[in-house]
Amino acid sequence: MERFSGHVVMITGCANGIGAATARRFATEGARVVGIDIAGEQLKKTIAECESLGGGGSLSIVIDVREPEGARKAVAQAVHLLGKLDALVCSAGIYTGAPLEDVALATWREALDVNLTGTFLYNQAASPIMIRQRSGSIINISSMAAKTSWFATAQYSASKSGVLGLTRSVAMELAPYGATANALCPGNTLTAMVRGVAAVNGERDGITAEEWLEMRAQDCPMKRLARPEEIAGIVAFLASEDSRYITGQSISVDGGMVF
Repeated sequence: MERFSGHVVMITGCANGIGAATARRFATEGARVVGIDIAGEQLKKTIAECESLGGGGSLSIVIDVREPEGARKAVAQAVHLLGKLDALVCSAGIYTGAPLEDVALATWREALDVNLTGTFLYNQAASPIMIRQRSGSIINISSMAAKTSWFATAQYSASKSGVLGLTRSVAMELAPYGATANALCPGNTLTAMVRGVAAVNGERDGITAEEWLEMRAQDCPMKRLARPEEIAGIVAFLASEDSRYITGQSISVDGGMVF
């Protein structure tokens, strides 16, 4: 099924994890993907995959989402080359965790700069295009940590909570023009980032990374972690015609962890 044939979808954090899985999903359904990431070589591989899956005309832009002018230039380049922007998926993010007293100001700022400010910059750059088109979808990847918190997650939870407030505000500005903005709050998902978190936290807790991941799986009512492809499916739904009356929402995709 090619729901997105001829569509142009920009994805930040496109090289790996949820971003890469989302790129593959859109390409499979006919979209041209504009991938944004700082990991240039891996980004090229992801975009090459998209091309092979049916996303002909896809594009990679190697850039840091924190660059103030970078988002505006990336969106302008995509629209110039591909003619429009049907959806923006902000998936770029980092995780840093430490007990509150050990959180350095630089670490706090880095988390907010990547997770929140980076998302803001791309929402800000894409919104005028969607207003002019009178169509479009923005999907911001937040986290279940935006709705609840755990030990040693201050900067991560704060940055992801900010994404929810940003999304609601963007949704209100886009709504009169038929464009939507929603946030997804995934639970623990089997990505390289979460495996890295497992290694750090496992060492802190005196267990292996795999043991830490299994503990997190057992915390979940479904007794497993998410696959990136499961998150990508919900992103695709929110960019589709079936979701045109959904906006300003924060949708949990966490196996029943947070209500």
